[in-house]
Amino acid sequence: MAYQNISASISDTDLQAIKDAIQLIGNKMPFLIALSVDEKRNLFKLGSKSTDFVNNCNQVAENYPNILPANFDKVELAKDSKLFTQLSELQLLLNTLNEKLNDTSIVIGNEAMKASLTVYDYVKTAAKSEAGMKTVAEQLQQRFKGQTKQRIKPNTEK
Repeated sequence: MAYQNISASISDTDLQAIKDAIQLIGNKMPFLIALSVDEKRNLFKLGSKSTDFVNNCNQVAENYPNILPANFDKVELAKDSKLFTQLSELQLLLNTLNEKLNDTSIVIGNEAMKASLTVYDYVKTAAKSEAGMKTVAEQLQQRFKGQTKQRIKPNTEK
């Protein structure tokens, strides 16, 4: 893997600033909506060819307005085309950030789980000889309830 163990933290102040920035992004785009699966099902999803098609049609509408009916709203087509391009750019940036966020969460979760399994091993050993540790071991054991005795270790090969 291309990473070393991550040892980082986010201060409460920085976390709040990040949350505020995310909220600001949403506030700057009050037109954003959430669709249900059924609503999405019947809508066009534009890939690169369709995006080019829309942009070309926008240019045709701009350059040859005489071939379109009088009630065709070429201004709205231009607005939609521009907004789609802008949103696509933002999606790319946010998807990249989201991918890094997800990957880092996986790594940090893995590190935390590995360390926690070490603690659990020590608790199980201590439960055999130290008063009160049996209850702690039983509480931690609940995580593995219903699993086989064989512990599955994540693949740690490079």
